[in-house]
Amino acid sequence: MDLTERPTTVKPFYKSHKNYKKKLKKTGKKLKSLQRLHYASDHWSLLVIFQGMDAAGKDGAIRHVMSGINPQGCQVFSFKQPTDQELDHDFLWRTSRCLPERGRIGVFNRSYYEDVVIARVHPEILHGHGLPEELIDDAMIWEQRYQSIGDLEKHLHRNGTQIVKIFLHLSKDEQATRFRARIDDPDKNWKFSIADIHERSYWDTYMTVYGDCLSATSSEHAPWYVVPADDKHNARLIVSQILLETLSDLKMAYPETTDERHQELLSFRSQL
Repeated sequence: MDLTERPTTVKPFYKSHKNYKKKLKKTGKKLKSLQRLHYASDHWSLLVIFQGMDAAGKDGAIRHVMSGINPQGCQVFSFKQPTDQELDHDFLWRTSRCLPERGRIGVFNRSYYEDVVIARVHPEILHGHGLPEELIDDAMIWEQRYQSIGDLEKHLHRNGTQIVKIFLHLSKDEQATRFRARIDDPDKNWKFSIADIHERSYWDTYMTVYGDCLSATSSEHAPWYVVPADDKHNARLIVSQILLETLSDLKMAYPETTDERHQELLSFRSQL
C-alpha cells in the first residue's frame, strides 16, 4: 500500500456544520441501540483500534463518535511509551491485558501496532527493549512481528472478537496547521511537545512503514480502513459509519424468554 497515493481529503458527507452535527447525532443513536443489543446478546466483543500520525484526530474521533455509547459497555485505553514492567514482556502483553469482554466494546488509542511502526522508524527503541541480541534480526523481525499480530487477530476472531482497525490518514500540511493551532491557543499548549517537531522530520519514513504495516496486517476478519482525516468532521462521520456497519453485520439478538420464564415474570408482575 502506497499511502502517498491515498487521499487525505474527500468530498464532505455533510452540507454544513449544523448538518454534520445532525448526521453524527443520528448515527450516534443507532450506535447506542446496537450497543445495547451487543451488550445483551453477550456473544461477540468488538475491538476498535485507532492509529495515525500525531494530531490526526484520534482523541476527537473517539470522543465524538463514542459520545452516545453507554460507558458501562465501553472501555477506552491509550497506549503511550511502555513502562519497565511492560518492556519485560513480549510486545503484545500490555495490550492483551486490556482486550474487551464479550458484550463490550474496547477502543485502543494506539496499540501493539506502535511496535511495528515507531520501533521500525527508530531502531534504537527496539534495541532498548531488552531482547536477546540474537533475536533482533533487522531483516526478519518485522515480518515475524506482522505474523505474531496476524496470529493474535485470527485467534481473537475465532474466539468471538470482531476487530476493526482505523488509520486516520492526515497530510503533512494539515498536521502543521493543527500544530500551529495548539501553539496559538493557550488552552491547547499542553497538547504540543518538541517531540512532535522531531517526529515530523521522519514523515516520509512513517508513511512507508505504515504502508508496509497496513498491507501486511489487513485481513478479512481484521480489516484496516484508511480514513481521510484532513477534515475532522468528515473523518468522524466515516468512522461512525464503519462502526455502525460492523455492529450491524454481527449476528446479534436479545436473549429469548422461555415460556416458563415468561410465566414466572407474569407471576412476579401480579405481585407488584
